[in-house]
Amino acid sequence: MTEVALDRSILKLGGVVMVGALTPLLDMTMVTVALSRIAAGFGASVVTVQWVSAAYLLSIAITIPTTGRLVERFGSRTMWLTALAVFCAGSALCATAWSAGSLIAFRVLQGLGGGMIVPLTMMILAKAAGPDRRGRVMSLVAIPAQLAPIAGPLLGGLVVDTIGWQWIFLINLPIGLTAIALAWRTVPSDAVRRSAGLDLVGLALVSPAIALLVLSLSGTATWPSAIGGLLLLAAFAVHALRTTIPLLDLRLFRHRPVTVATVLNFLSRFSVFGAMLLMPLYLQQVRGHSALEAGLLLAPQSLGTVLALPYVGRLTDRVGARPVALVGVGITVVATVAFTQVTDTSSFVVLAIALLVWGMGIAAATVPVSVAAYHGLDPAAIPGATSLITTVTTLGASAGAAVVTAILQSRLGQHAGDPAAAFADTFWWVLAFTAVTLLPATILPARDAA
Repeated sequence: MTEVALDRSILKLGGVVMVGALTPLLDMTMVTVALSRIAAGFGASVVTVQWVSAAYLLSIAITIPTTGRLVERFGSRTMWLTALAVFCAGSALCATAWSAGSLIAFRVLQGLGGGMIVPLTMMILAKAAGPDRRGRVMSLVAIPAQLAPIAGPLLGGLVVDTIGWQWIFLINLPIGLTAIALAWRTVPSDAVRRSAGLDLVGLALVSPAIALLVLSLSGTATWPSAIGGLLLLAAFAVHALRTTIPLLDLRLFRHRPVTVATVLNFLSRFSVFGAMLLMPLYLQQVRGHSALEAGLLLAPQSLGTVLALPYVGRLTDRVGARPVALVGVGITVVATVAFTQVTDTSSFVVLAIALLVWGMGIAAATVPVSVAAYHGLDPAAIPGATSLITTVTTLGASAGAAVVTAILQSRLGQHAGDPAAAFADTFWWVLAFTAVTLLPATILPARDAA
């Protein structure tokens, strides 16, 4: 297959969009480090301050489904600039918060902007790249997501310890404003825009449904809330299939690549986020490391992903999504086997190698799926498909974290006095979840199509 080169305009657009995408991802990881200092500053309980993160996550989850329709109505350039502006405004207000309640409210506003940025990143670059270059361009999209877990905790800890938690939010302003200025000159306007109105009934159904499900999976709400969320989701599905232009177009599932990519993304995020929850807890609770030390010890995972991304994108463009994704999932399975062997004296060298390999596998499993989702898809359907896939992916990450946490709690009860054994047992479950991901990977499209 002849490789189509990435021209300067695509590289320039990718760089500009990456600047904007990095901001909310950094913010999410930096705020986690600052929560204890925020609680002390406001004299608030840990339960209350947890809503600083929960409100942001909730706002993001509610916003993602609307992004595709907003892009169809107003264009990706307009929505990109709007998302960055809303995120910057929310960040500035967070820095001026006078109580835990006001900070939580401002985090909701910040999340409304942040929730649009990631799907908009994929939409803008997928459209600009075309089918022959999507693999390499989607590799660019993944870079901020891998840099943030490394830089976020380190930068957050430094900022909180030296100039105060308010600067966790103020630091977003120069980056965000730079992203706006660059995007104003670089991000192209859409050639075609639709005048259809927003599906308000769908919004009224799916927003509380996702909110209840995310809160239930995160442990913030109870199981009755989860049941309510599922009922609302079912009502939305009925409505969406009867509406001409629904908020989330479930008819896109008739397009096989979208269905396969959505299922694979759900399963992948389920297992990856489960493992990403376990490993820091193992390092802190079993090995006695601080949060900052655990973050540094986990750096090989992000390093492995960043190192593999350029090659994964190029390979996907050359040989297609299916073989690369199968190899990627296979690599993550092999690396996860090493995690099942953890003890209270496990070699950090072995863990670092396993994390490095695991990170490479994540890169090889993630990029091809993003490319395959748009296989043979009308460019006009890209915004709707992106919103649909990103919404399901968000639920997969929340579900994975919740299920793995529940399994860990059960194993800790069975292995009282031996927490390392409990973590090893739980990693076997993660291994099983990861192996299941191989099934949809076998039916990904072999090659993209123009």
